[in-house]
Amino acid sequence: MSPRWRRALESVRRRGRADAPADLPGPLRAERIGDELVRRGYRFRTDDDGDLTGTWDGNRFWFLLLGEDAEILQVRGRWAGTLPDTARPAVLQACNDWNRERLWPKVYARAEDEGLALYGEVSVDLEHGVTDDQIAETLSCGLVTTSQFFASVATLADAAGS
Repeated sequence: MSPRWRRALESVRRRGRADAPADLPGPLRAERIGDELVRRGYRFRTDDDGDLTGTWDGNRFWFLLLGEDAEILQVRGRWAGTLPDTARPAVLQACNDWNRERLWPKVYARAEDEGLALYGEVSVDLEHGVTDDQIAETLSCGLVTTSQFFASVATLADAAGS
């Protein structure tokens, strides 16, 4: 952040405006993501690749730092269930409908050993820094919207007999 913008933000803060940011943007780091998860009382672990991961409503989520400089925060979820390959047309239609009608998350199906797996992803480029509030909002967006998608596909699982 340029010194000019830093001074402007400090000036706003000194005036006590309610809409002033609570903190200045800083570098995106896994520790900051972990701090937010701890603040919320969420349980998570760090996997062998150094990624933060945990389970919400039975579904696995990862909090990944992507990009050349680890500047992209991605919240990726995998639905706990799987669907048979015979459900592929309905699954693809559900994913296409979701992606067309909503901004988040990007959803997709992937063939895996157990059957069709469903994923949702929210990715935000934070190259220029991020505030703690922005980290909190991104985590909420990823967890909530992906969980909504997973709940919506429960009817597909019921219809497919999974």
